[in-house]
Amino acid sequence: MSRYVAPELAALWLADVVLAFTVAHLLTASPAAREVLGASWQALDARLINHAALLASMLGTTAIAIGLYRPDICLEPRRVALNAAVVALIAFPVALAVGGAFSPELIGAYAAQLGGILAVWVASVLLVRWTLRSTLSPALLVRRVLLVGAGESSSRLVAALRTRRAAMFEVAGAVEAAGTPPSLEALRRSRVWALVATGGCDPDASAWMLDYKLRGIEVFDELAFCERHLGRISLERLSVAWLLGAEGFGSGRLGRAVKRATDIVVSLAMLVLTLPLMALTALAVRLDSPGPALYRQERAGLHGQSITLLKFRSMRVDAEAGGTPRWAARADSRVTRVGAFIRSTWIDELPQLLNVLRGDMSLVGPRPERPHFVEQLAELIPFYTQRSYVKPGLTGWAQVNYPYGASVEDAREKLAYDLYYVKNQGFFLDMLVLLATVRVILFREGAR
Repeated sequence: MSRYVAPELAALWLADVVLAFTVAHLLTASPAAREVLGASWQALDARLINHAALLASMLGTTAIAIGLYRPDICLEPRRVALNAAVVALIAFPVALAVGGAFSPELIGAYAAQLGGILAVWVASVLLVRWTLRSTLSPALLVRRVLLVGAGESSSRLVAALRTRRAAMFEVAGAVEAAGTPPSLEALRRSRVWALVATGGCDPDASAWMLDYKLRGIEVFDELAFCERHLGRISLERLSVAWLLGAEGFGSGRLGRAVKRATDIVVSLAMLVLTLPLMALTALAVRLDSPGPALYRQERAGLHGQSITLLKFRSMRVDAEAGGTPRWAARADSRVTRVGAFIRSTWIDELPQLLNVLRGDMSLVGPRPERPHFVEQLAELIPFYTQRSYVKPGLTGWAQVNYPYGASVEDAREKLAYDLYYVKNQGFFLDMLVLLATVRVILFREGAR
């Protein structure tokens, strides 16, 4: 399903991409660059435009994944600076490899030139944001929605909007479906962008809602609004009938082959790159507390089949001395000193690359839970077992959109994101999750 993008944010993204292209082309083709890179580079004039376009598209794509255009940060100078710097750091090695392909003998000189290009781009983005913040109201980026209906479903939607998307959507109020509808003029004066029919909406309200839709007001039912705009499936309105009729819920044979190939290549590369870090982590775990460095635990994999998950041990060896599985809590007393650090930085998850390599897990998918908790949650939360129709992942859509949780309510909220992933899985969404994971790790979002 397509996702809504605010026109203002789309224009901001386009401005940044054009800015990146302009900076890259002007600085690479400048007389100063001629002195640094030499005549052989400048002889590639026709290819310089291609180089600038590649760099601009790379920066634009990475900026989206990192979250540079989230309404809550896109006009905040400090957070923009941090996010733009992360985008530049991620883009640098890839752009350097591309530049090396243009002219391998100039790779050293190009590295310095590329650093200058990225620094100028970051400074230019900050200047644009500062100008917009000084001249525009942040409220222009907020979409106001009016809820039609009442009840628990409406309350949950209000909570989701206020806690997870407060900078993107604002609840303008709620009206009873069977009551007197608000006038079209009142909606426009209040800058109401859309009507959302919640679980308590009376079908009789559809007549006036249809009239307003034909007059230019966006109208959604709760399921469509949550999926398109919040990246989650509304569990309150979910039914077997909807699941049977909905598109998605399958990536096809080719999609599965591409996903598996990506898992193998990326997990191998990450294992090689992180091997020194893992060796140091294993040593630190052993020195910090008695017990093995690696921790093996049974988890539920594809279709609920049991897998043995590998992690660096972050708790005492007697963490579950009573034999009953327990959720990890914030400031858990069972966590060791080294364990607290490796959990907050996701380093404890690195051994799971071996699970990915041998096919037990994927790079992206729902979090693998313990069978004990799966049985409990399946009894309490409808459709919980449907998340197991894809392989569990090292990271996932729920992990990058919802903080770490250790309760039934948290599991319910994360299921809404997991089902969205199961429905919309694909290469593009996987790449988006992997890049967003960089943001989560660097900015310590959802640290445990």
